[in-house]
Amino acid sequence: DGHMVIDIGGGTTEVAVVSMGGVVECDSVKTAGNSFDEAIIQYLRKEKGILIGRQTAESIKKDLAAAMKLEEPRRVSVRGFSQSVSSAETTYFTSDQAHEAIREPCLGILTAIKWVLERTPPELAADIIERGITLTGGGALLRGLSQRIADEIGMPVKVAANPLDCVVLGTAKCLESDK
Repeated sequence: DGHMVIDIGGGTTEVAVVSMGGVVECDSVKTAGNSFDEAIIQYLRKEKGILIGRQTAESIKKDLAAAMKLEEPRRVSVRGFSQSVSSAETTYFTSDQAHEAIREPCLGILTAIKWVLERTPPELAADIIERGITLTGGGALLRGLSQRIADEIGMPVKVAANPLDCVVLGTAKCLESDK
């Protein structure tokens, strides 16, 4: 049976098709959680002239960012350094703006998924279409990402239980089975 697992960590996204205990096809891209943070930082710098740090960007990502437009738009106030007046300034940042900011990193992940699927043997691809794709890692928690992937790829996508811990738990199981 073929399974596709996508681990969206902080620095990289790994996409793999596994079967019979081995990797059949895989790809790793440097587009992941940190890329979403950086995209938010750059958006606010370019569009609003406000400089923010990584912690603020990560907070915005967790509170507001979504891979798909939200049905009920939201907004947060963001405090940063204004480039135009050289002092602290507060501005509002909306969920639509956050969605636009993270558009490119989302496309990077989707491109990697499609690349791996195109190279997957047809019989294993059929298994994946039937069973779906599993997302792991902190990036899997991005609001709407599983639905966005499902819509773009055309197959079910689920977020693993405990996506932040499942890589280390899987590694522990592998180590236990080697004893």
